[in-house]
Amino acid sequence: MERSLGALLLLGTLALPETWAGSHSLRYFASAVTRPGGEPRVLVVGYVDDQLFSSFDSNSSSQRVEPRAAWMEGVEKEDPGYWERETRNVRVTAQSYRESMENVPGYFNQSASDVHTFQRMQGCEVSPELTFQRGFLQYAYYGQDYIALDTETYTWTAVVPQAVNTKRKWEAERPAEKWKGLLEEECVLWVKKYLEMGKETLMRTDPPSTRVTRHTAPHGEVTLRCRAHDFYPKEISLTWLRDGEEQPQDTEFIETRPAGDGTFQKWAAVEVTSGQEGRYTCRVQHEGLPEPLTLQWEPQSSLTWLIVGAIAAGLLLTAVIVGVGIWKRKHSGRKEGDYVPAAGNDSAQGSDISLTAKA
Repeated sequence: MERSLGALLLLGTLALPETWAGSHSLRYFASAVTRPGGEPRVLVVGYVDDQLFSSFDSNSSSQRVEPRAAWMEGVEKEDPGYWERETRNVRVTAQSYRESMENVPGYFNQSASDVHTFQRMQGCEVSPELTFQRGFLQYAYYGQDYIALDTETYTWTAVVPQAVNTKRKWEAERPAEKWKGLLEEECVLWVKKYLEMGKETLMRTDPPSTRVTRHTAPHGEVTLRCRAHDFYPKEISLTWLRDGEEQPQDTEFIETRPAGDGTFQKWAAVEVTSGQEGRYTCRVQHEGLPEPLTLQWEPQSSLTWLIVGAIAAGLLLTAVIVGVGIWKRKHSGRKEGDYVPAAGNDSAQGSDISLTAKA
């Protein structure tokens, strides 16, 4: 992401609408893992609105940043040298990680020759009008917050005592103010660029598929679960109400999760008293819905069970008939003189006798 602002301006004027529904973000996640006796492995991935679009792996044979979204394949036509520049920036980042991994373990009284993990997340969020909302630059060590850039004052904040040494070093070598233009201007320009390039994917709205299910725990506790899946973008609201009143304190959520196919899934659960299920409703709000959905658990009626039973009985009968047919075919080869009643005879009496000889 570190490139001159002038190069971005040369990309041309973007034919963007005045507003784009919902806020948007550009994020880069980088990880460096040290290996005893070898160079750290560095991985960098780029996301626009939670959609992967580029990646780099120092273990790959290409040693280059590569596209991970179909809409990124044509970026070189509008911005010649894009992938070379991205690769160069990542290599600079990788070198800074190598330097950090030589120093940071010592701050924790650890050996630099052991296996360690250092991570960085940087990027920005923009409003529906595509104006800057906030920027972020955060570092973690072993997955725990280590040092971060305060984007209000553009100063480094040591999250743990060991990071004070890094804070002093960075304040002397790399002033935090340099990030202001990168996060508030350059990052915003790239959000606009990527949204225009991938608008058919990034700007689509897939409404959620929803349902309410009932679950009984071993000790009799009853839970209603409101599920939503196959939706995009990620932002969604699931709210449980009892007699029309929201129940935020009694609701259990899982974080919105990627489904692996470019869509997302989420559920919200609430414990209820058995027999009181009808007092609860789930309200679902999402950009892809023309209006909020209101869902309620509906117990299956006796008629439904009769239909299900009839279908099951029909399938069982079909399986029996097929099984008998297979058994007959397996036993169709007989010695001369053996016989079987012709189809349609209910007894051995009758003149339709079929003689079958073994081949």
